[in-house]
Amino acid sequence: MERVTEQTGTTIQNGKGNNILVDVQGLKMHFPITSGTFWPKTVGLVKAVDDVTFSIRRGETLGLVGESGCGKTTAGRCILHIYKPTAGHIFFDGQDLTEMSAPDLRKMRREMQIIFQDPYSSLNPRMTAGQIVAEPLAIHKLTHGRHETRDRVSELFALVGLNPAMTSRYPHEFSGGQRQRIGIARALAVNPSFIVCDEAVSALDVSIQAQVLNLLQDLQDKFDLTYLFIAHDLSVVRHVADRIVVMYLGHVVEVASREELYTNPLHPYTQALMSAVPIPDPRIEASRQRTILRGEVPSPLNAPAGCVFHPRCPIMTEECKAGVPELREVTPDHWVACIRV
Repeated sequence: MERVTEQTGTTIQNGKGNNILVDVQGLKMHFPITSGTFWPKTVGLVKAVDDVTFSIRRGETLGLVGESGCGKTTAGRCILHIYKPTAGHIFFDGQDLTEMSAPDLRKMRREMQIIFQDPYSSLNPRMTAGQIVAEPLAIHKLTHGRHETRDRVSELFALVGLNPAMTSRYPHEFSGGQRQRIGIARALAVNPSFIVCDEAVSALDVSIQAQVLNLLQDLQDKFDLTYLFIAHDLSVVRHVADRIVVMYLGHVVEVASREELYTNPLHPYTQALMSAVPIPDPRIEASRQRTILRGEVPSPLNAPAGCVFHPRCPIMTEECKAGVPELREVTPDHWVACIRV
């Protein structure tokens, strides 16, 4: 990270002159649990994201990894304001999205788009593929007249590797990989600068995954896009990400460049994740040591006190129960939230 304040959680005003496009500061997203029918009252909070801080540089792909339920998708949707954050600040190109009015936020949404995980449920089955891609053009009034819209949709189809003659087909007439390409075309329609890829290839076959990943990288080079790539498959993240943020139970536990994280993971949780990634060579795979975590992931409804990872941590001490460890820079541009590192 480039600034100490980005990791300590101190709220700052991010300037347009620097290399940071998205700056997340102290982000919290707590979902209330209510009880009662006529007079419901809040009886608990699911702390899906709890004091998360990271930044995304212009033109880079930031990987956001962790096991299911750690808050990756929630963090991505908070950045886009699909969910309104409980607390914290989100700066986009120097502007604080959490302080924006609804009309200003609507204009800003042109710069931020999302590619959803499921290419089957993310497309409206009642609309043709052409209508799906044309919808954001109509919402933001980017084209005038049917002919201009049709030409733009055909251009977007060709851009993502689809035949423009297929615009009149419905989603059920496409394969999973083709549907995801339609989702990518829809995201590109408004010429965004930032795209959240929410498990964008996890529902696809391995061979199709490679094609979609290559497409995303080609589009990034062509349009100077910035990606937040949310995934649980560490092999995929290693292929596409420049830097990686590791989350556990709503908290960031490690941030480093791709090379540094895969060659020198420092947090015990990251080490356990890396040891679970299969190695193609069977001799190396059979001889290497694995980090087996004890127990199960705690519920975000009742997270452990102190370090949230301490109930499963192999190097835990009593001090780990005392307070939440601060994310600190232990080597240049390598940040870890662990008092034992």
